Amino acid sequence: MALAVTGGTYVVLGDELTIMEYVIFIIMSREIFKPFFAAESYYLTYIMAKNSYERIQKIVNSPVLPDTGTTDFPKHYDIVFENVSFTYDREKQAKKTLAAINITVPEGMVTALVGPSGSGKTTLTNLLIRFYDPDTGIIKIGGINIKEIPYDTLLTHITVMMQEVFLFSGTIYENLLIGNQQATAEEVITAAQQAMIHDEIMALPHGYNTAISERGIGLSGGQRQRLAIARAFLKGADIIILDEATSNVDPVNEYRIQQAIANLAKNRTVIVIAHHLRTIKNADQIVVLKDGQVAEAGTHKSLLGKDSLYASLWNAQEARKIAG
Repeated sequence: MALAVTGGTYVVLGDELTIMEYVIFIIMSREIFKPFFAAESYYLTYIMAKNSYERIQKIVNSPVLPDTGTTDFPKHYDIVFENVSFTYDREKQAKKTLAAINITVPEGMVTALVGPSGSGKTTLTNLLIRFYDPDTGIIKIGGINIKEIPYDTLLTHITVMMQEVFLFSGTIYENLLIGNQQATAEEVITAAQQAMIHDEIMALPHGYNTAISERGIGLSGGQRQRLAIARAFLKGADIIILDEATSNVDPVNEYRIQQAIANLAKNRTVIVIAHHLRTIKNADQIVVLKDGQVAEAGTHKSLLGKDSLYASLWNAQEARKIAG
């Protein structure tokens, strides 16, 4: 197109074309090139669709973990990782993501997993919900190997709350029912109250019947997190995994989320993954991971009282907070 304009200007100045002929030439040139622009757009769309299809096929064709469990879910909810090791790419004999992990998560208490990025925190919880099976070692709930528990049963008793909350196009009420399709209106309201979100829902134009768009656009990050906590209340799972639940919210919402989590944690076994150490300083147990291994474990007070990795992480965060 630029070439047509440049060349056209040259011939007009040379009196080979009139101004009107030149204008018609430019318009025609633009129309001629339109199919080429469209073809480029279609090609890029094709490449994106092809890449998406290949990723989907990779997931669809992934080997399915064996699900031969027949044991009922245990009556106790303590969790034990016994000599657990794991690597994502065994064929390439890559470095182990987790190596000989031994951790006991007491029933009815809050255990926090902390450590530098890539230390294995999320991988550990992925093994607990059997996204993968460990290369070696055993994971037990209530003394029972999780492989002996039917997969659907296992997931029924575990709630996973990620930093990215999945909300769908529909009303707030419909989104809350995802936690329990059989819940009554009274149970939904009670769950929202426990999650510290009820008053904010009622302040919306249509309360619980307020329509929201996919992913909850228009709601704050803290509101989306508390809606997810309300769903967790409705599900009533015995084990809760919180992965980075307060990493991207303001202090006011962080406080409300912490209050909601405290309500949710009562009489449940909770595993929290967080980079913000202030949010887990009251945990019953803090396990510090480094390079796929347990570096240390204890309470906030006991770990700060010695030359520990946790103390280094804590002091670094406090220094950034003062500087920032």
